[in-house]
Amino acid sequence: MRQRVVRVALTAVLVALVLLAVPLALAIRSSLYAGQRDALERAALAAAVRVNPDYAAGDPAELPAAASGQRLGLYDPRLLLRTGTGPRTGDDAVRRALDGKVSRSSSGGELVVAVPVSHAEQVIGVVRASSPLADVRGRVLASWAALAGVAVVALTVAVLVARRQARALAAPLEDLSRHCRAVAEGDLTARAAPSTIAEIDQVARTHNDMLHSLTELLRHERNFTANASHQLRTPLTGLQLTLESGLAQDDARPALEEALEATRRLHETVEEVLRLSRSAGLPRPTAPDRPVRELLARTEERWHGLLARDGRRLELAVQDVPDHVRVPGGPVAEILQVLLDNARVHGRGTVSVTVRDLDDAFALDVADEGTVDDGVRLFERGHSGGGPGAGIGLALARDLAVSLGGRLSLARGAPTTFTLLLPVRRERTCPQDDAGQRRR
Repeated sequence: MRQRVVRVALTAVLVALVLLAVPLALAIRSSLYAGQRDALERAALAAAVRVNPDYAAGDPAELPAAASGQRLGLYDPRLLLRTGTGPRTGDDAVRRALDGKVSRSSSGGELVVAVPVSHAEQVIGVVRASSPLADVRGRVLASWAALAGVAVVALTVAVLVARRQARALAAPLEDLSRHCRAVAEGDLTARAAPSTIAEIDQVARTHNDMLHSLTELLRHERNFTANASHQLRTPLTGLQLTLESGLAQDDARPALEEALEATRRLHETVEEVLRLSRSAGLPRPTAPDRPVRELLARTEERWHGLLARDGRRLELAVQDVPDHVRVPGGPVAEILQVLLDNARVHGRGTVSVTVRDLDDAFALDVADEGTVDDGVRLFERGHSGGGPGAGIGLALARDLAVSLGGRLSLARGAPTTFTLLLPVRRERTCPQDDAGQRRR
C-alpha cells in the first residue's frame, strides 16, 4: 500500500517536472542566445555612432573598447577590415549589412551581429560585433544544471511528502487489517480506531457497526442457550418428581393436576425465554397483561409450600396498589421466580414481597434476612461460579426488566433487598370510580 502510494505520487511529480522543465529549458536557451545577440547589437550600434565618416579618406577610425568576450571590427564597403578585431575579410553577415540592414548569424563558432554605418543616406561601412558560441553554451549548460538541481530538490521533497502521506493513508488501513485479523482469530472486542481520513473512517465505522451487530447476535444466542438451560432445569426436575410421586400413589389425580400446573409454568418460561432471545432492534411480542393482585396470589400459592419445607416464611404486602393496575404477567412472574429462588437458595430467614404504587409505575421489593457483599458483580453472568448455568438467573431477570422498560437493582445489601421498577398500565374506569380511588 505504501509503496503503491509513493509510486503514484512520484509518477505524478515526474510527469509534472518533465512537462515544466523541458519547455523551461528551451526557453532558457532561447533567452540566453537572444540576450547575447542583443548585447552584441548594442555594442555594434554604440561603435557605429562613433565611426568618423571621413575614415575612407584616410582619417583614423576609432572604435570603443569591446566588452569582455566580445570583438569589434570596422569594415569598409570592399569588405576589408579597417580597424578593430575580426576576420580580415568580411563574412556573410558583413556582406548582408552593406544592404543597410542589421544582420545576425552564427559562423566560425561565433555569434555575429553586423550593423551598417550610414552617412548622407549611403552605407560607408559595417561594424561587426562577435562573441564565442562556447560562452553562451556554457551559460546555457549552467542554467540547465541549476534547473536540474531544482528538479532534484523538488523530487526529493516529493518523495518525502509522498512517504509521509503514504504512512498517513496506510496506517488506518493497516490498523483496520489488524483488527479484522483479531476478529478472525476470535477477539470480538476489537474495534477499529477513528482516523483523520473521512473515507477510511467511514469504512472503520461500518466495520465496527457490523462487528457490534455480530457480537450482539452471538450474545443473544449464547444468552438464549444459557437462559433456556437455567430456567428449564428446575421446572423439568419438579415435573419429573411430581410424576414419579404420582405413580407411587393409588389416586394419581392430585399429582397429575400438579404436573399440569408445572407444565403450564414451563410453557410460560419457554415463551419468556424465546421472547427475550429476539435480537435488539427486532419487534418483540408483548406479554399479556395481568392484575398485580392476581400475580401475587399465584406467586404465594406456588412459593409458600416450597419455603415452608425449608422452615421459612413468605410474607406478601400490597401498599395502596389499585385493583386495576396491570403488569406484563409472564415476564414479571419470571422475574419473581428468579428473585424468590435466589432468596431461597442464597438467603435466609423470612422472605417478603412488597408492592408499592408510584403513580405511573410500581415498585416490587423482594427481601430476605441474608446479606450481599458485592452488589456490582451480582448481575454478571457466571458470577457465582457454581458450574454450568450458575449465576445466570439474576442476569436473566435484569434483561427481562429492561425488555419491559423497567429496572432491576439491589436496593440494600443487608438485609438483601432487590427492587423491580416497572411502568404500569391502568384500566380506565368511570369518573366516580376514579374519584373514589383518589379519596382512598
